[in-house]
Amino acid sequence: MSRELMVSGPADERSTARSGLSRRRRWVAAIAVGAALAAAAGVGASTVVKSPAQAAAEAGPPPADVLTAAVERRVLRDTVILRGRVTAGQTVSVTPAVSGGEGATRPVVTKLAVKSGDVVSAGKVLLEVSGRPVFVLEGGLPVYRDLKPGAEGEDVAQLQKALSALGHSTGSDTSGRFGAGTKAALKAFYASIGYDALPAQADGGAAVKAAEEMVTSSQRALEDAQDALRAASAGATEEDGGKASGGASDQDLRKAVTRAEADLAKAREALASAQAANGPMLPAGEVVFLKAFPARVDTVTAGVGSPVSGPVLTISAGALVIEGHLQQHQKGMVRPGQKVQILSELSGITSTAKVHTVADSIDTGQVRAGGQDASGEGGGPAGRQGYLVVVQPDKPLDAKLAGQDVRLTIEAASTDGDALVVPITAISAGADGKTTVTVVTDAGAQQRVEVRPGTTGDGYVEIVPVDSGSLSEGDAVVTGVDARIAR
Repeated sequence: MSRELMVSGPADERSTARSGLSRRRRWVAAIAVGAALAAAAGVGASTVVKSPAQAAAEAGPPPADVLTAAVERRVLRDTVILRGRVTAGQTVSVTPAVSGGEGATRPVVTKLAVKSGDVVSAGKVLLEVSGRPVFVLEGGLPVYRDLKPGAEGEDVAQLQKALSALGHSTGSDTSGRFGAGTKAALKAFYASIGYDALPAQADGGAAVKAAEEMVTSSQRALEDAQDALRAASAGATEEDGGKASGGASDQDLRKAVTRAEADLAKAREALASAQAANGPMLPAGEVVFLKAFPARVDTVTAGVGSPVSGPVLTISAGALVIEGHLQQHQKGMVRPGQKVQILSELSGITSTAKVHTVADSIDTGQVRAGGQDASGEGGGPAGRQGYLVVVQPDKPLDAKLAGQDVRLTIEAASTDGDALVVPITAISAGADGKTTVTVVTDAGAQQRVEVRPGTTGDGYVEIVPVDSGSLSEGDAVVTGVDARIAR
């Protein structure tokens, strides 16, 4: 038994070795086949997957062609946008030149009748200085002198008109002459606001009294001269040579009467002058004339008890307008009468307006204070430089807009209703002087159509075909050529 084992052992080992070799060969073959398959798959993928650059290169440029745009039908507008500041037609700093009442050593504010933001009307008392009123009346001329009885001029006519508007008639006074009717009207006005008018003469009527006494004296002297003449005429005889008992001749007595009459006439003229100069006056420091009402109190810088050494308040009058500034390239586009849209970004208020005036010279803005304009939309408060344009609202603006910066959109040009429009690049001018657009038909053919250009705006231009019906909304017109044609 052990001999059999010794004989069979080596054969089994050889069989096992042959079996292991066979398995290794099969693994190697499988790996080789897999590698071959992977290589084939890579080659196949390389024919399908391409980089963007490779794909673009293989595709090549599309066929070269012209660029077109459709003809549109709409309202075309060209606009100018800028900033503007809402301001009143007139703004006045009130600096009273009132000397004060009797015994006052310096002008002091003794009463404030208004506060910032108040709306005031003509005849309103603004404040009181040393017991004297400062009020507003309607008028466009500035005050430059005290107006006293007997004065003449346009400023007197302005006062008369203002008093009449408040219900105080100036009677039969000639316009522009401060007469008895104007004195009565002024006195009545002062009484209506609770004050006495200051007298034009500071002598307490002494001049009138003296003139009256002179008239009385002259009247008596004339009467005495007339009595003497009558007595001499009654007692004179031919024998005494026509002389009165006192020795005066009839001729001398008649001369005395004539002189007394002349003296009385002069005295009466002096009295009339004194009486004409006497009466109430309008001190320049007690009135502020404003062009229109209602007016608005902008600021009050003084308080009761404050000495008057400068402006105590500012007041604005007249309808609110908007002031803006155009730059050089904008000026030629804006004219009076053009429509304007107003927008207050702060309050959201919108309104319509029209351009009122456009300045011919540059405004350096030295007298207009304004903040920095961060919008970059042309002229406006920034620097206040440019050509001043004044915009007048179609309806009165809300008073809360006073002093605000607003956005102005000026309609510089507009078509009259819907119009055919094309991009500006679609317009061309030929050597023959004709302005045309090139229409591309559905079949791809190109045809020149003569047009008349009109309003431009936002990169478009209005066109009117010379031959009616040769162009319609939706037609394709050439606006340029694909850049690849040039290569």
